[in-house]
Amino acid sequence: MRSHRQAGLARLYGASALACLLACAFPAVPALAQDVSGLAPKAPSGSQMLLAADTLVYDNDKQTVTAVGGVQIDYGGNRLVAQRVEYNRKTKRLVASGAVQVINSDGTKVYSDHVDITDDFADGFVNALRVETVDKAYFAAESAERMGGVLTTFHNGVYTACEPCEDKPDTAPTWRVKARKIIWNGQKKTVRFESANFEFFGFPLAYLPAFEIADPTVKRKSGFLIPSVSYKSNIGVGIKVPYYFALSPTYDLTVSGAGYTKQGFLGEAEWRQRFNNGEYSLKIAGIQQQNPDAFIDSNPDPVFNPDGHNVNSGAAGDPNRFRGMMGTKGQFAINERWDFGWDVLLQTDKNFSNTYAIQGYSDSVHTSQVYLTGLNDRNYFDLRAQRFQVQENTLSSDITSRDGKQPWVLPSLDYAYIPDATVAGGQLSINMNARVIRRDELDQAYFTPFVPASGTESVRGIEGESGRLTGEAEWKRSFVTDGGLVVTPLLAFRADAGYVNASAASLSAVNQMAANLGVNDDMRSSLARYMATAGLEMRYPLLFSMANSSHVLEPMAQVFVRPNEQYVGGLSIPNEDAQSFVFDATTLFERDKFSGYDRIEGGTRANVGFRYSGSYDNGWATNAIFGQSYQIAGQNSFDAPDLVNVGAYSGLQNARSDYVGLVGLNSPTGFSASVSGRFDEQTLEVRRAEFKAAYSGLPISLSAKYAFIQAQPLYGYTTDRQEVTLGASTHLAENWRVFGTGTYDFENSLMVKDGLGFAYNDSCFTYLMTFSQSRDINTRQVTQTIGFNLSFRTLGDFGTVNNSVDTIQ
Repeated sequence: MRSHRQAGLARLYGASALACLLACAFPAVPALAQDVSGLAPKAPSGSQMLLAADTLVYDNDKQTVTAVGGVQIDYGGNRLVAQRVEYNRKTKRLVASGAVQVINSDGTKVYSDHVDITDDFADGFVNALRVETVDKAYFAAESAERMGGVLTTFHNGVYTACEPCEDKPDTAPTWRVKARKIIWNGQKKTVRFESANFEFFGFPLAYLPAFEIADPTVKRKSGFLIPSVSYKSNIGVGIKVPYYFALSPTYDLTVSGAGYTKQGFLGEAEWRQRFNNGEYSLKIAGIQQQNPDAFIDSNPDPVFNPDGHNVNSGAAGDPNRFRGMMGTKGQFAINERWDFGWDVLLQTDKNFSNTYAIQGYSDSVHTSQVYLTGLNDRNYFDLRAQRFQVQENTLSSDITSRDGKQPWVLPSLDYAYIPDATVAGGQLSINMNARVIRRDELDQAYFTPFVPASGTESVRGIEGESGRLTGEAEWKRSFVTDGGLVVTPLLAFRADAGYVNASAASLSAVNQMAANLGVNDDMRSSLARYMATAGLEMRYPLLFSMANSSHVLEPMAQVFVRPNEQYVGGLSIPNEDAQSFVFDATTLFERDKFSGYDRIEGGTRANVGFRYSGSYDNGWATNAIFGQSYQIAGQNSFDAPDLVNVGAYSGLQNARSDYVGLVGLNSPTGFSASVSGRFDEQTLEVRRAEFKAAYSGLPISLSAKYAFIQAQPLYGYTTDRQEVTLGASTHLAENWRVFGTGTYDFENSLMVKDGLGFAYNDSCFTYLMTFSQSRDINTRQVTQTIGFNLSFRTLGDFGTVNNSVDTIQ
């Protein structure tokens, strides 16, 4: 057994060799998203060092300890391997040589031929250094030296994030950075490259006399970020350069300047701050437009907008030169169950953020809101105030403008509660909903084609205020008979109370609509209603097993008995949240097919149909739904008019509904398809249809979508609507791909949007370039967008790209 003194010396040279390589080599690797603690981890307290070597020599005269032959030192999860390790107690230097290899506890590997360093790691020399990190980033240098414990200089260094080719390891990677010197300053936390060349596929692409990046040992550092480039036909080519201020570990500031060839300079700033339980951000942006007339429609609407002015250009006489925005987002965890947050956008006009693609606020419809949410097991609480902001180019004076007609929701409440214990052997669920809506401008639709004073077609939202409180309880329990029949009785009860405070203009529009439809006008200022339901559902799943497949056919029938819906037929109450109702195979077996709480399905109704699913041994799968709904007794809610005519053309307005069906299939080869439709209950004429198909494979991927909706004159659609969207992507070579997409509107004989692009992608580099066009259905105005993106793994991205063009990966 070795003596305590000998063990101490062994620990000293072993730990020194390991830490020397970690401390000297790793911090100089540029752009690695790790810190020093991750690269040179401290050994856990009490860790034992294990040493293995062919020979261990102690020279007391020279005061050296040498391990020779197959040296391996394990300490704290790290490993050092070398042919020879020598520690000199007199000079306090440690030398490791002969295929030196360090494997860090996180998987990072360091290779070198020779290491010579002091035991305090302040000064040293490393020869023929190579580093391979766990995230596949690679660094190499002919030699490296460390001075004063602060500066580490790498001579003739190379950095890349591209994996070497297994077949041809000497082949140049996709990209790499070569530098005569790479200087890491541990005090300033910077890495400086001198006489650097950026090579692309082995060819020098750019020479940089000197540049400096943040030390990878720090997660955040002030400095310029990678710029981006964009193009839009009405704002021109734009170059955006951001500067990042790392003010504190918990807050920072990013300031950006963007120059556009047609509109001038746009300034932008974003403040972010993080706390233990959440975070928030504040963003501002503004521009003094140099050429607002570039936004004027070249083909304006002769009735509503003859001069072509719009929100982006400003109205005639109002050039709308200064435009800006302020937005803030935040979310905080009150505790493990409750969250509080907000998302608010304020801007000088309704389309600024969308036009200039302000990140986080550029959606065509932005929802500003403040919310409180709670989640516990199966129980849910959501309280929020909202303002829907339509970012559109249409002037507010235009009758087709939508933004000013959007409501304030002050507030909305949803609560769902499902007790853990069963009730009478079944499941009880309780739901509550409340909302208060205020609208500053009447939202009404006119008959098409529009003729002044021709009358109101529908009132989608009243000017004024309305509120409603809803409470609903449902109980159901399933029984399975000996023959396999599944019987589910159901009981439900719902109660509503509400009020309406409509403006004179709203009451006039309702009167006009009632006259056009030939119904009575009975708008209520307050209401109280209820709905009690008793239901029964029966399903009989049948399993058919065959040699190479299995199939389940499930005939299904439902009956719901309930009284008539109250306050219908006389345009008595607003319909704010049940306007998007669609009757198809997915809603056939719903107890209440309306999409919101403002309408309730009443009367006795039966739903009959079947569901089918099949699976095959070769990996194919099929599914189908088909059925019909019947109004057995009472008033048909879908035949009763309301302020938006939601039941019209639904397929449920007759005692016997239209047939609805869906058929789908999936294959193991990447092909999938589905077709769904609604068919007239007498003639089987197609009322509504949708077809989807996609294939994803090599070397080609395809997608297709076709939609058809029959004419709906009461909604303003006097002719059938048909639209098709096609997309394709093909690999020209292993890493090269061409893709495109297009959407065509048959009714308007217009290519609504189209785009084309190509891309290169490998493990360390991505390049995309896209060109897209969109056309306004009314004005035929064409907007063109060009984008490109260069992405170097670990270095960053440059440019912008329209990802909507690349719909197929």
